[in-house]
Amino acid sequence: MKPQLLQVATAPNRSFSVRQELIPNINNRWHCHKEVELIYFHRGSGTQFVGDSIRRFKAGDVVLVGANLPHYWYYDRDETEPGEPKACRLPYSTVIHFTEDFWGHQFLALPENKSIKTTLDRARRGLSLSGSIGQRVADLMQKLYQAEDPYRIIGLMECMLTASETDDSSYLASLGFQYEASEAEDERLNTIYTYTLVHFGEKIRLPDIASLVGLVPNSFCRYFKSRTGKSYSQFLLEIRVGHACKLLIDGSMNIKQICYESGFNNFTCFYKKFKLVTGRSPLLYQRFHQEKR
Repeated sequence: MKPQLLQVATAPNRSFSVRQELIPNINNRWHCHKEVELIYFHRGSGTQFVGDSIRRFKAGDVVLVGANLPHYWYYDRDETEPGEPKACRLPYSTVIHFTEDFWGHQFLALPENKSIKTTLDRARRGLSLSGSIGQRVADLMQKLYQAEDPYRIIGLMECMLTASETDDSSYLASLGFQYEASEAEDERLNTIYTYTLVHFGEKIRLPDIASLVGLVPNSFCRYFKSRTGKSYSQFLLEIRVGHACKLLIDGSMNIKQICYESGFNNFTCFYKKFKLVTGRSPLLYQRFHQEKR
């Protein structure tokens, strides 16, 4: 499956791109590009796909995505504000795009820049920059957005040096993640992802979603597993549990309501599956995040 290949525009007087996104779902497709992407989410939340990793993202998160690593940010529908006057909007994210070698091969070959080169290599699996590291990178990105001339490059170097402090728990995609580049498969995974994200609260029948991409159920299951490294049922479970996590943190519903709102039709099943994915019961998960506030 070939993710959509995007062309990232760079201004004539700029060697790399720094911008703020006012539209939340501007690239809500499974896509990749030759540029490394560093993204900081100012507001909103949703589902994040990086390689074969599926997890929730929220305001304050910082993610580093390596060159040609497929990814996809899907904002929750209730997080978008389409009727908001453009002049009043705060950015949803700050995004930096740069090619690995824009500063030259010799620059990365310098012994002093070994940590930057290593971070670029590690980013090919995607890195979640959390805690104090993420906050420092977010602050640096804000300064970089305002910077001019050589200070832009210095600012990017500072971002990458700070990102180099992450450990192996920051990886997103699994070590063995791979994807095939086939033009004929370009739209299939986008169709599956979009349908699932819209309908996960309902009963999804395997024949129905398989027919959307022109496959019978058995072929669909083999296809999905070969492209993502997981079964469709596991993928759907992760989407449903991720939504339940959001509702538990919001605290506006009781746990039984959250069970059914997230697409589970049996509370016992919900309890077991939620604990399997998160390592905590729904109640303990909710209490844990309430205490962190």
